[in-house]
Amino acid sequence: MSSILTNNSAMVALQTLKSINGDLAKTQNEISTGKSVATAKDNAAVWAISKVMESDVSGFKAISESLSLGESTVAVARQGSETVTDLLTQIKGKVVAAQEENVDREKIQTDITALRNQISSVVNAAQFNGLNMLKGNEDVNVLSSLDRSGDGSVEAQNIKVQRADMTTDTGKYGAGTDLSTNGTRSAATATNTANAATLTMTADADYSQEGLTFDIAGTSLVISAGELSGDQDAAAATISARINALGLEDINASVSGAVVSVNSTRAFESVEVTATLSTDGTGAGDVTLAGGTIDERAENVTFGSSATVNEGDGYKLTVGDQTLSYVAGKGETFEDVVKGLKTAVDGAGIEGVTTKVAQNDSGDWMIKVDNDTGTSKAIAIAGRAGGEASGGLFGLDTLDVTTNGGADAALANIENLIQNSIDSSASFGSAQGRIETQSDFISKLTDSLKTGIGSLVDADMEETSARLQALQVQQQLGTQSLSIANQAPQSILSLFR
Repeated sequence: MSSILTNNSAMVALQTLKSINGDLAKTQNEISTGKSVATAKDNAAVWAISKVMESDVSGFKAISESLSLGESTVAVARQGSETVTDLLTQIKGKVVAAQEENVDREKIQTDITALRNQISSVVNAAQFNGLNMLKGNEDVNVLSSLDRSGDGSVEAQNIKVQRADMTTDTGKYGAGTDLSTNGTRSAATATNTANAATLTMTADADYSQEGLTFDIAGTSLVISAGELSGDQDAAAATISARINALGLEDINASVSGAVVSVNSTRAFESVEVTATLSTDGTGAGDVTLAGGTIDERAENVTFGSSATVNEGDGYKLTVGDQTLSYVAGKGETFEDVVKGLKTAVDGAGIEGVTTKVAQNDSGDWMIKVDNDTGTSKAIAIAGRAGGEASGGLFGLDTLDVTTNGGADAALANIENLIQNSIDSSASFGSAQGRIETQSDFISKLTDSLKTGIGSLVDADMEETSARLQALQVQQQLGTQSLSIANQAPQSILSLFR
């Protein structure tokens, strides 16, 4: 049935043309924006995913900048600590030269002071954007990543870089928990009194047929049968003389009746003594040795390995009328505490006092204190928590090679300072390498995210171009079809002619 009121063909043609125009508009929009999903109405799920990923990309760009800043900061610190190591090595050369007595130690000390001032200048200048990692002990966090979990939560991750305090600050002794029981002294005073082993000769009227084999600090003394004569007193006097004739350093013998005392004033070395009667012609002569190990003269303060060291733990060592302190930094142990106390005591220049760092058989660290003067010196140890750490180059400003004792102490202490500086450089180098690796990873990760976003929302331009041409043809045909459908009612006029 034909109708002049309702043109079904035209309506169908119109709907088709409207659909074609809609698809054409969408295709043209893809071409102009380059995206197949430009808004949430295009594909809500894909659009939401792409926006989350785009926000991550934006965050990783900021992280990349943070890593670049952190890498530059750590690089400056590493360069600074390496320069300090080189300067400390030069100071060691001066200290070694000062070991020779026939040199001008005053001039050497002047050179050491100049190098020390240069180290201070390097430490103060080693900053990037105001952050100096060669001062203080606080960790520095470098933003390194954003971790997104399955539930959509995001957590920032950091690379923690520990500062290395390269100052000579003495630190601040705290007022916290009493730590005095962590240190145990071997004696309340240090004196120059010799320690001894005694050899007692059993009563005998004739030692002429007796022989004796001695071993003192690894040196053997053999007294053959016939070399001794007289009774036990005479034999003791002969043995004493023979021991003294060995000329052992800091070891001598004295005699009192039938008792021979082997005396040692070696500061940091125990002396082993053995005595064996090699011949007994009469069956009456005999010897009794007491104290086969002669203890070192130095007294010691031992820190038990069962205790721990925390940042800010300070220890005070009193030697004579002077009290010296050291405050531990982050990650330090009793080895560091003992070395710090040694540096403090050596830097004080106490007359006749020398020190040494050692470990006992149990692995406990100890500082040995020797007094080579006629006046006894009190020894005391105290400790408190809650202080501010001493600098990593603590003791550098007290190096003094103008005296024999100062030169000897400086040689031991400069090694510790160099090791601290080397450890700091190695730590910074490791941190810088990690930051560089993370920066490279973030760059590649960002590229991968961008590629992923593109695969989700970017338009396929080859396909879009082909579809555009097809839709343009369809539009022309739709227009033509609508035109034909609109002319259909004209045919009804022929019925009325």
